[in-house]
This record gives sequence, structure tokens and C-alpha cells, in this order.
Amino acid sequence: MRALTWHGKHDVRVDTVPDPEIINSRDAILEVTSTAICGSDLHLYDGVIPGMMSGDIIGHEFMGRVVETGPKSTLQKGQRVVVPFTISCGSCFFCQKTLYSACDNSNPVENQDVTENLYGHSISALFGYSHLTGGYPGGQAEYVRVPFSDIGPIVIPDGLDDDDVLFLSDILPTGWMAAENADIEEGDTVAVWGCGPVGLFAIQSALLMGAARVIAIDEFPGRLDLARKLGAEVIDFKQTHVLDALMDMSGGFGPDAVIDAVGMESHGFAPDTSLDNIKQNVGFGADSAHALREAIMAVRKGGRISIPGVYGGFLDKFPLGALMEKGVQVRTGQTHVQRYTEELLRRIGEGEIDTTFLISHRLPLEQAPTGYKNFRYNQNDWTKVVLKPGMAA
Repeated sequence: MRALTWHGKHDVRVDTVPDPEIINSRDAILEVTSTAICGSDLHLYDGVIPGMMSGDIIGHEFMGRVVETGPKSTLQKGQRVVVPFTISCGSCFFCQKTLYSACDNSNPVENQDVTENLYGHSISALFGYSHLTGGYPGGQAEYVRVPFSDIGPIVIPDGLDDDDVLFLSDILPTGWMAAENADIEEGDTVAVWGCGPVGLFAIQSALLMGAARVIAIDEFPGRLDLARKLGAEVIDFKQTHVLDALMDMSGGFGPDAVIDAVGMESHGFAPDTSLDNIKQNVGFGADSAHALREAIMAVRKGGRISIPGVYGGFLDKFPLGALMEKGVQVRTGQTHVQRYTEELLRRIGEGEIDTTFLISHRLPLEQAPTGYKNFRYNQNDWTKVVLKPGMAA
């Protein structure tokens, strides 16, 4: 089959690789019909996530048609399913508490030592996202093996196109959980750093949950325009001092809740960002966290901080004093996708949530390297790239 493989920083290629096979009785094999490039994939593209090996198949946002099942799979051949990017067993302590992204069993034992040393505990497995998270082949391919297929995939009813539901795999539930983690109350003012896909879905979710005002912060006019169309007020951080603007817009109070949808690769020319980026480039530090630092300084006393943005390592210049003295609540984590898919599928089917506004480009799988390059370097126009393995090149 053909699949997108990682070969180093800014080097992804579509190669011919062996077809996946059933390994475990709970497995299923999908023929991938749609797969998307995620902002988290850019961390792999930029070489800031450790544990990648040359030839790894990447991609964790995908859906497709079931073509083969193991004897304990609950799926049936021919069904269309969306697959959560988090791989979860469904039976461990954490899965039983619907903390699916903390699954204890999906990451093979031989891969757990490194993350135990990094984070204090082993982390769960993800599709196509380094050997730290299991080394599972990803879904930017013609076919993919889905482990624990009786737990993760959600069957899509007739009448909904791939574009309507593809983002149930990751970014829609991630944006929803980001807003949920912010404990939004009726009438709240919420600030969201980053108008990429997760940030935009967090904006949409926050408004659905009752926020009176959402203020979106980014630098790209196209992305800010999408945020504005969703109902947000906007701040261009290249043109405006963000902290001053947020204080003015909130009557000197600060936002009730803040959402960092940027994560470990903050960009811009702030002094802390420049220093973080230098350390990233020389391999000394893993995270550039200007957005998070700014969010902590901006949130009102007693407010809430939600962090859906991906962080993988360490950072310094962290405003711990502000965090403690203001008495704020912090919630973060990889998304418990399986917790949200049924409700979000219902909302999509009823027309309450639209996901297609985000898609700027649809490409055949063979043009995936072009999609990555533009999604990385032309973010104003390439807001979301969907790859179609069955599309003619």
C-alpha cells in the first residue's frame, strides 16, 4: 500500500509499505477514505517530538471503511467509522473512569520506560505519533490497523459525508474538551490563544456552552476572520499588546477563563519566544510556551486555565507565582475522545455543529508532502488539509 512516512525534520514521503494485518483478535483493518493533517503532526514535521524512526507511518486523524475484522471486533465489514486518535483498551482503571487518553494497556510495555522517566507514569498510545506513544502506524495511508476496535471507532450513519464527521477523530472533541475544562459559565468572557483548528473548535464550543464573549488571539488574518465568523472578537498579537487589550476589553478584570490552543511551538518575536526557539533548534529545550505564560498572566483572579495545546518536555520562565497567587484552576491533557463522540455526532447530525468551514484544501495522498509544507509555512491560507487516498493525483 501507499503511506506517508517520516524520514526526519521536514522530510515526509509517500512510500510503498507492507499492508497491515490482523494481529490481535480485537483488531480491524480499515480502508482509509479521509485523513487530515493535524497541528500536532507539525511537531513531528519540525522534529521536536522524540522517539520517531525513519519510515514511521504518521497521521492520527482518519476514518474509513472496515475491510477486515478480528473475531472479537464489534465492527462489521463495510461499515464507515471514525477512529479516535487515542488508543484505549476500555477495561483498565482509567478507561473505566472514561479517562481514555490515560489508558494503561495500549502502550506496549517495552515502550513505557522512557515516558515513565519523563512524566512519572507511562502514557497511553496514539496513532502515528512516535514510539513514545506505542509506535503504532498512523492513518495517512491507504489502509490502517485499528487495535481495540471494539472500543474506539464510532459508526457513521448514512447521510453524513466524510467531511462532516472526520474531525470527530481528534480536533472537534479536543476543542470541546478544552471548553469543558475551562468550566464555562453563562455570561463568561473566554480568551483563546491560537486560531488553528483546535482553537476554532474551542471557540465554537465555548459559545455553545454559554460564553457571552470569546476573544480570539492569533496573527493570521485568514484565521482571525474564521474566528470572527464564529462569533469571536479578535486580537492580532502582531498589532496589539495582548495583555493590555484583554484588560481593556474586560474592564480591567481579565478573562474568566483562558484556553491555550497553541502548545509547544509558540511563534512570534517576543523575547521569551525567541529564546525558547533557539533552545528548541539546538535540542536543549522542547517547549516554546509564550502563549501559556501570557494566558496565565491574563486570566482573572480565581479564573480557569485550559490547556489543549500539546507540550512534551520542559520549560523555564514559568510564572508559577502568578498561578499560585491568583488562585487559578488548571486543567489539561490529551483528549478523552471516546467520551465525547456520541454527543458530538448527534450535534453534527442535527446541524448544531458545522465542521466543514475549516477545510481549505483536499489533496490526494500522493500530495501529502505538499500539504505538510503549506500547512506549516502558509497557515493563513492552508487552515486544514484533508488527504483523500482514493483521489486521483
